[in-house]
Amino acid sequence: MNAPAATNRNFRHAARILGLDSKLEKSLSIPFREIKVECTFPKDDGTLASYAGFRIQNARGPMKGGIRYHSEVDPDEVNALAQLMTWKTTVADGIILP
Repeated sequence: MNAPAATNRNFRHAARILGLDSKLEKSLSIPFREIKVECTFPKDDGTLASYAGFRIQNARGPMKGGIRYHSEVDPDEVNALAQLMTWKTTVADGIILP
């Protein structure tokens, strides 16, 4: 199972336990903001290499992704990490989402 599928499965399970309304569950599973950047760098051999980077902000909390500049990283993986960061900060802050 990949990271996005596992994150969504665990969130749906937690949402059922918490008794979240289906509309709230849906809205919390969709990213609030997504930013994609592309950086091009000259390589030692004179050619250019381009790398995509992603930052994704979920329902609340910090954005996740500044360290995700790698050719094998995709937005789905960063989205899963952003969701996990949202739930972690929510639990740590003791905040119940509306």
